[in-house]
Amino acid sequence: MRVREKPSISDSASLAKRRQESVARGVATAHPIWVERASGATIWDVEGRRYIDFIGGIATLNTGHAHPHVVAAIAQQAARFTHTCFQVAAYESYVRVAEELNRRAPGASPKKTLLLSTGAEATENAVKIAREHTRRPAVVAFMNGYHGRTLLALSMTGKNDPYKQHFGPYCSEIYHTPFPYEHHGVTTRRALDALDELFATVVSPDRVAAIIVEPVLGEGGFVPAPRDFLPELRNIATKHGIVMIADEIQTGFGRTGTFFACEQYGVEPDLIAAAKSLGGGLPLAAVVGKAEIMDAPQPGGLGGTFAGNPVACAASLEIFAMIDDAFLARASTIGTRIRTALERFKAEFAQIEDVRGLGAMLAIELSSGAPEVVEAARERGLLLLLAGKRNVIRILVPLVVEDDHLDEGLEILRASLSDVFTR
Repeated sequence: MRVREKPSISDSASLAKRRQESVARGVATAHPIWVERASGATIWDVEGRRYIDFIGGIATLNTGHAHPHVVAAIAQQAARFTHTCFQVAAYESYVRVAEELNRRAPGASPKKTLLLSTGAEATENAVKIAREHTRRPAVVAFMNGYHGRTLLALSMTGKNDPYKQHFGPYCSEIYHTPFPYEHHGVTTRRALDALDELFATVVSPDRVAAIIVEPVLGEGGFVPAPRDFLPELRNIATKHGIVMIADEIQTGFGRTGTFFACEQYGVEPDLIAAAKSLGGGLPLAAVVGKAEIMDAPQPGGLGGTFAGNPVACAASLEIFAMIDDAFLARASTIGTRIRTALERFKAEFAQIEDVRGLGAMLAIELSSGAPEVVEAARERGLLLLLAGKRNVIRILVPLVVEDDHLDEGLEILRASLSDVFTR
């Protein structure tokens, strides 16, 4: 029998050609680079170029690339067993991850957790749980929100381009209402009035199972909910017996300076959807919430073949050990340093219309030129990502970034803004 040799790492041009021939064109990649290795907040490509990473795998790497504790835990677990399917034969690490999430979820209510593989699974299962608990069909989501690419998650996503294309018909009983976006004139009062109007004219609140909301819009442009919005939403959900779901997939695990962003709003969601940095780069997601609601589905109603994979759980337990008070304080410090720099850039470049975010989840909105700035930054050795209507540059630097790398990345961003706007 002929043994297939492992292909050697090629140069970028040959890899791009192979990709074009073998990978579906619908899979977009933000940067035309090919990664060879990464550490902390730094990436090297196959041609030896170094980049400061201000993307962090889109918030999956709050604890950095290839952290040695995470790598060791993965290797140790892989040597023991890589998979059994928790619904077939259970293992302790799944329970330990659930215990950690239950302990760290905000609020005094007893908590339980379901582990999954992806963020879309988390948002969809949160809706399943809410529907079983309330025996109601409808879900309210927000314009410009993002909840995943599978059918129900995509139906809840309030952003068409590029996600929805011609993938419909979408799920029924999903309703969208404006998210407060004060830079564009949508205040908390206006958003709440629109929700009241939705209840009065389109769907009665006694038919609504859940309201799902991101504390900070992610793909929608890094727009933090105003301080009074989530508490008001909590009151509305409680009044009408609606399950409040916080989508903390991008905001969780210290990104905003607290373990979950909703802690800063003083609210206890009924359910929280989590993923991304939960697995330290491995596929792991969760729904954590009030035990009485989590226990609504009967045995067999929840799960998934790869849900709570033991290798991913081993990585996750190291992540929990790392995200302590000092880590959260460091996240806040990083956020302050970034915001200070972005405000300085705003004073220098008229094209920056807004600086916004929460903790170390920050962005600038530009009147023009955002894609060109991202491209210029890459040429100088900094990886950035767009959001919103491709007019927002977001920053999701790993929270283990060293000060000199953070300062270098911010200086590259300033120089790239200058490249685009003063040439």
